[in-house]
Order: sequence, then C-alpha cells, then structure tokens
Amino acid sequence: MTVDPGSLVATIDGVDYPIAVRQGRTQVRKAMLVIDTSGSMGRDGMQVVRAATAAYLRTAPEDVLVGVVSFANTAGVDLAPTTNRKKVQSVVNGLVSDGDTTLYAGMRSAVNGLGRSGDRSIVLLSDGADTVSRNATQDLTQVTSRLRSAGIRVDVVRFRSEDPDATPALQGFARANGGTVVSADNTQEVTRAFEASAKALDTQATFVITGTAGLLGAKTLEVRGRAGGSAFTASQEVTLTSAPPADEADTPPPAAGAVVPVPGTQPVTSWYPLLAAGLIAFGLFGLVGASLVPSLQTAKERRLDSIDQFVVGPNVISRSENKSHSAPLSEQLTAFGDRVMTEGRGRSWVIANIERADLPLRAGDWFVLHATSSIGGAAVGFVLGRAAPVVFAALGFALGALLPPLVLRFLAQRRAVRFERILPDVLMLVATSLKSGFGLPQSLDAVARDAAEPAAKEFSRALAETRIGTDVADALEHAANRMDSKALRWTIMAIRIQREVGGNLAETLQTTANTLRERESLFRQVRALSAEGRLSAYILIALPIGMLLYMMAVNYDYISLLWTTGLGIVMIVFGIIILLVGIVWMRRVVKIEV
Repeated sequence: MTVDPGSLVATIDGVDYPIAVRQGRTQVRKAMLVIDTSGSMGRDGMQVVRAATAAYLRTAPEDVLVGVVSFANTAGVDLAPTTNRKKVQSVVNGLVSDGDTTLYAGMRSAVNGLGRSGDRSIVLLSDGADTVSRNATQDLTQVTSRLRSAGIRVDVVRFRSEDPDATPALQGFARANGGTVVSADNTQEVTRAFEASAKALDTQATFVITGTAGLLGAKTLEVRGRAGGSAFTASQEVTLTSAPPADEADTPPPAAGAVVPVPGTQPVTSWYPLLAAGLIAFGLFGLVGASLVPSLQTAKERRLDSIDQFVVGPNVISRSENKSHSAPLSEQLTAFGDRVMTEGRGRSWVIANIERADLPLRAGDWFVLHATSSIGGAAVGFVLGRAAPVVFAALGFALGALLPPLVLRFLAQRRAVRFERILPDVLMLVATSLKSGFGLPQSLDAVARDAAEPAAKEFSRALAETRIGTDVADALEHAANRMDSKALRWTIMAIRIQREVGGNLAETLQTTANTLRERESLFRQVRALSAEGRLSAYILIALPIGMLLYMMAVNYDYISLLWTTGLGIVMIVFGIIILLVGIVWMRRVVKIEV
C-alpha cells in the first residue's frame, strides 16, 4: 500500500507541521501471539484461537518471526519467534484451556521474548481481567511502561467478554504505542481481527515530522492522509525529547490507522553504571589500601619496635621502616593480606590446609585469592544475569567466596587420603629396614628416599627436625598433625609404648601395618556398599538448585515470585532451612565411621 505524500498532514497539539514519508531501513520484524488459555476460554475458545492463528500466519509477511506465549495459572514463552509457520501452528494447536488468568505475567513474558531490537508487535487474545495479580494498578503501570519504552505495539482481541475489570488493562496495552482493541464473539470476528493485525505488518511507512526547537514534553500527535486510495487518521500521545535515538527514528510503524511513530522517548534510568562504578571504586580502594601497606604496623610489630628502641636505641631500623616502599603491587597485596589474616579466626584452618595440600601459598596470598574470587564471581554473575543482575551478582559472590575454601579442602583431603593409603607400605619398609639392622633414623631416611609422595616429603621434614635436636616421636607427631593422620598417630603411640616397655619395634610396626591394611580394606568395602546412598544424596541436593536455575532461564516471571512477594520469601527461607536439614540428615546416614 502506497502513501500519498501530498496528502499528509501532521498536527501536534492543534498546530500543523511539515511531514514527509521516508523509506526506513530493513530490519527484523517479530510478532508474539499472546493467548489466554484460562478455564473461561473453554474448548470452543481454543478452536477459535487455532483458526484465527492459521489465518494470521497465512496473512503475515514471510520475513516476520512469530512466537507464542500462553497464560493461565502461569505464563511463559511456549515458542520463541521463528519463521517456521508449521511449528507455530503446532504449538497453538496443543494449547489447552484450564486454570486462572495471569494476564500481566503473560505480557511480561511476551516483552522479554521479543528481545530488544527490531520492529516488534503483540497480538493479545483474552476474555477477562487478571485474576491472580494482587496489585493490578501497579502491574498495569509496569507493563505499559515497558511496552512504551520498548516501542512494542499491541493489538488486543477481546473475546466474548464485557468484563469491566479487564477494560483498563486491555486499553492500556493498546494505547501504549497506538494499538487497537477489537471485540469479537465468534470465529469469523476473531479471524478478521487477527488478519487485520497481520496486514498491518505489511503496510508500514516512516513519517518524518519537522518541529520547532522548543517542542518538548507530552504531546498529542495526529497524522492524516491517504494510503492506497483510502483516507486514514492516526493519533497518539507521545513524549518528545531533544534528540531521539536513531533506532527509534528509523523504526517503521504502521500507517494504516494503527500506529504513529514515536519521535522520542524518555531515557530509561539504569542502575547498571552505578553498580559498575561501585565495583570499580571497591577495586581502587583495595589498590590504595595495598599501596599504604608499608606504612602500617600490627600491634605485635609495634611492641617489637618499642622493645628494640628501648634495648638498642632509637636509631635502630624498625621492621616497618626496613620494608621497601617500592615493592611490587603483588607483594603489597600479599603483605596486606598477611595483616588481615593475622587476627583472623580462620587463619589456623587456612594455614593447616595449605600445608596439608602442600601448596606454595602464604596467608596473604590466600586472602588475595579469596577476595579476587569473590569479587570476580559477583562481576561475572552481574554481567551474565541480565534478567536479574542483583540476584546473579549475589549468587556469583557467594559462589566465588565458597569455591576457594572448597577447592583448598578438597586438595588437602586428597593428599591426606593418599598419605593414609600408602602409610602401611611405608611402615613395612621401616620394619624391613629395622630387621636388616638399621636404626629408626636410618629407616626414616630410606623412606624419605624411596617412598612415594606425599609420604617421602613428610618423612623428610620429620627427619630434618630430628637432625636439629627434635625427638623422633615428636617429629613424627608433627607430621601426623600436618596430615591429620589417625593411622600415623597410632603408629607413634606404638613407638612410644615400645620405648617404655621394650620389645621388637620391627614386629610392632609390622603388626600396625597389617592392622592399617585391614582397616583400609574394610573402609573401601563400606564405601562401595554406601555408594548408592551417596549418589542419591547428591542428586536430591542438586535437584532444587538445578530447577531454580532452569526456571530462572525459561520462566523468570514465574520463579521471581519467590523473592518479590512476602509469601515467596517465606517459602524460599523455609526451603533453604529444610534443604540444609536434609543435607545434614543424609550426610549422617551415608557417612559410616570405620
């Protein structure tokens, strides 16, 4: 359909302005069929929907991507916009009428499903008002605001309904961007309404209106003219700004009495830059704090400094003064971490597990790694979770904070378990050396040279301690504490008893090794018998977490009720509590001490 440029007249608040027709650039066009599948529609209503959808798909241009959203007790995108007409019809044919009406949730799902670019439109068919919303006025305002800011037009088909409660919502959707509201009572009327909406997709033109510099704010825009030999008039409430975005200026709206282009929209305030600025400020604060590390002293260092000055004199160089002010940033961060970890309750746990895992880290290195993981997890969650950035940022921060301790504990336990498993062989090697005539220190030296890791390194450290005057039993006790080894403690107990009462140490160690072997065999048998229970526990723990992530991806509006409503918050807190109780319970059931 061709628009006659000479017949065009644009009126803004009663004043005529020049208007011209311009060919808009080619862009992706998407439409979403939003279908009411509540129980009030009934089987006959679903048949009407199927027939009207078939007519819409036949009439719509081939390049238009068509999707489907249905809403009843819940709402969601049944099919993302696609050019596969058979698939669209198949999805609509499978819709069943049942439940209440979540009109606003359905419209939010449609807006999300259409994305943020291209020419977008919605065809809404509903027979009544939202029966689930607790604050219809607020929900209507939010949905119409999103429609208006996104430039999505809505054609409403009001099916067999004169419900006064539905009128504000349906008219508000249509008025957001110049859509229409059509009442239909039978298949023919619904089909004609769907066909008209589809034809509007192929009858679009871009109107360029030249106004004055001070023409800003909320205005009433009316466009009159002739298209294809027929007169048309379209009017719409618009908000004019000083510099409309280029994408909106080139977006071609229908000219055949349906949509008038919006010359400008009010900028939407976003708090993304605020959060990004906060993260940057936090990072700068950390860098500044790290740069000040050489000028800071702990209470212990201040006491040592005062003692040095009292004993030697005021000219002695204190520890803080002796530190290089030109140390690399990594060293400054590590030093800052050392100071933070000095008084921390978890320092002993961190140091013990670092030694057990044999990692080349200090307490300061661990603090920097932990802080970096937490902040990095929050940043990644914020970037990836555009649907709910705050929720994903919190989840990312929690994951980043939990991951390093879990990894450290895993590495420490893996090395400790490996030490426990090879300890019987080590004891047999010591017993054999003793039977050959060597003493206990010489036998430990053979273990340090010939045993597998991690036993070789731990016994080397114990042997080094004996060379500087530590008793052999005490050195081995230190190794047992580092590896948290019950078996080695039992061995040390046997050595101490043998020293006090006498006897053959080689036979004692051989008996201890045999006992440890039998204990390890029994432990593995128990692990095999309890494997099914542990696997069931892992699945039951991961299932609610996996379902939460899946629902956030496919139907965010539905799952977001858990943290946007009071009842939902109570439910999620209760769910977390019973999940933790279940974890403890299942852990006690499947964990069998040997």
